[in-house]
This record gives sequence, C-alpha cells and structure tokens, in this order.
Amino acid sequence: MACLNVCKGQVVAKERKKQKKECWEAYTQDGSVDRHGHPAVRGRTGSWVAGILILVNQGLATLAFFGVGVNLVLFLIRVLGQDNAEAANNVSKWTGTVYLFSLVGAFLSDSYWGRFKTCAIFQAIFVLGLASLSLSSYMLLLKPRGCGDGESPCGHHSSFANALFYVSTYMIALGNGGYQPNIATFGADQFDEEDSKEGHSKIAFFSYFYLALNLGSLFSNTILGYYEDKGMWALGFWASAGSATLALILFLCGTPRYRHFSPKGNPLSRFCQVVVTAVRKWKVEMTPGGDNLFENCEKESSQNGARNILHTEGFKFLDRAAVITEKELDKTGKNPWRLCTVTQVEEVKCILRLLPIWLCTILYSVVFTQMASLFVEQGAAMKTTVSGFHIPPASMSSFDILSVAAFIFLYRRVLDPLVARVTKNPRGLTELQRMGMGLVIAIMAMVSAGVVECFRLKYKVVVVEEGVGDHHKSPSSLSIFWQVPQYVLIGASEVFMYVGQLEFFNGQAPDGLKSFGSALCMTSISLGNYVSSLLVTIVMKISTRDDMPGWIPGNLNKGHLERFYFLLAALTAADLAVYFLCAKWYKYTKFEGRNVQDPDSATVQLAAELRV
Repeated sequence: MACLNVCKGQVVAKERKKQKKECWEAYTQDGSVDRHGHPAVRGRTGSWVAGILILVNQGLATLAFFGVGVNLVLFLIRVLGQDNAEAANNVSKWTGTVYLFSLVGAFLSDSYWGRFKTCAIFQAIFVLGLASLSLSSYMLLLKPRGCGDGESPCGHHSSFANALFYVSTYMIALGNGGYQPNIATFGADQFDEEDSKEGHSKIAFFSYFYLALNLGSLFSNTILGYYEDKGMWALGFWASAGSATLALILFLCGTPRYRHFSPKGNPLSRFCQVVVTAVRKWKVEMTPGGDNLFENCEKESSQNGARNILHTEGFKFLDRAAVITEKELDKTGKNPWRLCTVTQVEEVKCILRLLPIWLCTILYSVVFTQMASLFVEQGAAMKTTVSGFHIPPASMSSFDILSVAAFIFLYRRVLDPLVARVTKNPRGLTELQRMGMGLVIAIMAMVSAGVVECFRLKYKVVVVEEGVGDHHKSPSSLSIFWQVPQYVLIGASEVFMYVGQLEFFNGQAPDGLKSFGSALCMTSISLGNYVSSLLVTIVMKISTRDDMPGWIPGNLNKGHLERFYFLLAALTAADLAVYFLCAKWYKYTKFEGRNVQDPDSATVQLAAELRV
C-alpha cells in the first residue's frame, strides 16, 4: 500500500511538473509583456500575426511618404515658382531633416514613451501633416485650377499659404522621421529571440521589412509620380494622406496582439554618469580581471527582459567608473554619479565600438544616393524611347526595387541555407560579412555605371561622325536599358548592406537603446546625402577650368561623369579596406541570460489563468 502511495505521488509530481513546463512554454521568455503589462502569452501575442500588420503598415506609410517626396522638387518649381537651385536646396534640407528627426523618435522611445506609443503619436503627426498639405495645396496653392503641370504656371501665393505649406511638409518630416526607426524595432519585438523558431523569424523580419519599404516606394514612384507629373498634385497628396490614414488604422487594430518592452530611462544621463565617474576615479587602481567591479545582480536590475552585459577588455579607462572603493563599501546607498554598474560602462563601450562600423556605412550611402540623382541625369542623356514609347529616366529605379525583391528571396531561400550548410553555422553569413559584401557589390555598381557612361559618350561621338545631330545637344544613341545592370547591382547591395545594418545595430545595441540602433541606419543615409552633395561641389570646383566645364556639367556630353563614378568606386574600395579593419577589431557585445521568472512564480500562474 505504501508502495502504491509512493508511485501515485511520483505520477502526480510528474504531471504537475509537466503542467508547469507547458505553462512555462506558453509565455515568452524574452521579458516582453502585453498591453496590460502582464507577461506576453506566446500563442496570443506577437509572432507573424503582429509582424504582418507592421509590414503592411510600413508599406502603406512608405507609399504615403514617397508620394510627397518623390516629386517635391517639381512642386516647388512648378507651383511655388522656385528656381532649380533653390528648390533642390530646400528638398535637401527637408530630406536631411527627416532623418535627423529619427534621432528624436529613437530617444523618446528608448527613454520615456516606449515603441508602440512613439509609433502611434508620430504616425498621427504624419497623417495630420499630409492632410494639411492636401488641403493647403487644393484650396490655396493650386490657383488657377489646372496649374502646376509644367505648362500652366500658378499664380502668386500669400505668405500664409507659403507658411502653411512649409509647416505641413515639416510635420510630415517630423512624423515620418520619428516613426521610422521605431517601427522596425517594434516589429522585431514581436518575435521572442529566446525561442529558436521565433528567433529565426526575427532575422527574416528585417528582410521582409526592407522589402515592404521598397514595394511601397515602387507604387509611389510609378503611379503617384505619374499623376503628379501631369499636374494632379491634389490627387497625389490626398492618395498619400489616405494611405497614411489606413496605415495608422491597421497599426492600431493590432493593439491587442502586440508585445512590448518598457523604456529603460534616459540613456544620456547614464552615459554622462559613466564619463564623469571615470574622470573622478582616474587615479583609482584596478585589479587584474576586473574583480573589484560593481554589478547590480538584483532582479529589479533586469526587469522587463533587460539583460546585464558581460565585462569586456578595451576602453579600460571607462572601467574605473565601476570600481568599488572603500568609500563605496562604507556607504549603504549607491550614488550613480560616483559608482556605475558594469552594464552601464559596457553600454558606453558598445556605442563606441559601433561608431567606426557606422562611419564606414556613410560612404555606401553616398553611392546609394546617386540612384536618385546622377543615374537619372545619365539616363536623360540616353535614348529613352522604345517603339515610340517614352521611358521616364526616374522610372528606371523600378529595376532597383525588383532587384531588392529578387535578392531577398535568393538570399533567404538559396544563399543563406547554402552558406549555413558549408560553414556548419546555422545563421549563415554574419551581419558584418553581409555588410562587407554590400560594399563589394556597390563598387561593382559604380564601375558598371562608369563603363556605361564611357559607351554613352562613345556612341555619341559615332553619331556625330556620321553627320547626324549635334555633339553638344543630342542625346546618345545608347539605349537607357544599358543602365539596368547598375540599378540591379545597387538593389543587390542594399539587401546585404541595409538589411545587414538593421540586424546588426538592432542585435548589438543594448536593450535600452534598440531604437537608437535603428536610427543609426537612417542617419547614415542622411549623412550620405550631405557627403554626396559636398563631394560633387569639391569635384566641380577642382575639375572646372576655363576650357573645361567640369566632370558633371549641365550638359553631360561636355563632361566626364564616368570619372566621378570611378572616383566613387575607388573611394568605396578604400572604405572597404577600412571597414575590414574595423570589422576585424570589433568585439561583439555579450549579454547575460535574461532574468525571467521560474515556473513556480505567480507570473506563470497568471499566464496559466490567461490560457484558461
């Protein structure tokens, strides 16, 4: 009888243990919570249900943004009456401001609001800006009706109308800039990286996110761009406003499904505490191996899934901020301006290590921006008609978008599994290796563009020698479709560089700075625009002489655009060499395991109740 009782007790214990295990596996292990602040139940929150909503939201928001941005320079010229230089300068300022606002959104998200609230607020600002732009254009700027098509000039506008236009466009810049870095990180939050299946989905999400961005821009660059070019500005702006509104509604519809991470406080104060404390302790002796370094091991130190960061060598001066002295041992309370944790110090080290990698990506962005400027000018100087049909040079960017879609599929379905099988590494190529491949392909794209330009000029000379046309005015007889390889190569490089960037900065940024990691990608593009403009100015100033109009004159037939392309290829090759050294020097951030509660905790009991 006693034996039966023992056996029965063992069965009950095993059954209870099994129930606890099922309950434990029912909720996420990365510390994410639902909208009520309870631990997120895996089957009811996040995953691809929430991820697809965010991808659709991104596609619609991108369509709305580029529906304004793609032809903004034409609107300033045709409707507001600005000259080419003034319009180009205003668009450059506006574009740069968009990406600078990404830092504002990332700071508010990581510090105070959290990613969901930040995305919702900035998307609402984005919608209001688009609605205001649509109303002001229709009621105040497009007068008389039908103006702004390139043939019918618009009348004089009041100061109020101009002011409302600029307020509207910069509301769009604020809304889109603050939203962009957070939506990518918020989408990644929907996948539990502690689970092998969801961890793989999280990696794939960044590829699909970039694909959604490109598909949205494809529609705006073709359909909306066509109508706006024909002077239907109000229709294009209202379509953008409608797309942004639908994106916001879909985003809010997913509220019950989203997983959240609470903000971790102001990172600037944490950084300042480390620097100030390290300076104060510059005379403090350190023991080998970092045995006298302070770390907060309490459960509250890693609440909501935040992880402590393991101590690393390098930047040893900063380690002094975490050295425990006799004064700190005697005090009961810890003053963060006199004693910092190892995790705080490692956060600063992490950002310092990321900066060289980030700086190397700026020159890639210089190459990327040529697609929207010099590639278009080069295409305009080529044969743009096929069987009597005119091909707008700007529409060639469609090949870039199609290339992005194709290479995302090829990488995820073919190259990544193949590399994983060969290297025995289930993750395939590392993010740093993929970013390096992006730089290599970018060099090939610039060489391709330079070779096409050489042939464009050559075929122009052949036409002149045959006595047809004017060498200085007629376009080349070379078809614009010879540009396809350079667009395809740029698209392939984006898949490796920009998707790799998103994964790398999101994975390596500390838990309290994930949105900041995504913002680094956007600021790289912003600085790439500014550096490109500066580089063109310097090249033109050096190459322009009395008998030479420079490498990039208004009439490309008189210039040497191919030399500028080859210069970019050489600069990118030098950047690749520097990047190789930085990537070799880089030390990956190592996190401790997450401080999640065990199956006997009250939290798991709450998860079990939610299942019932």
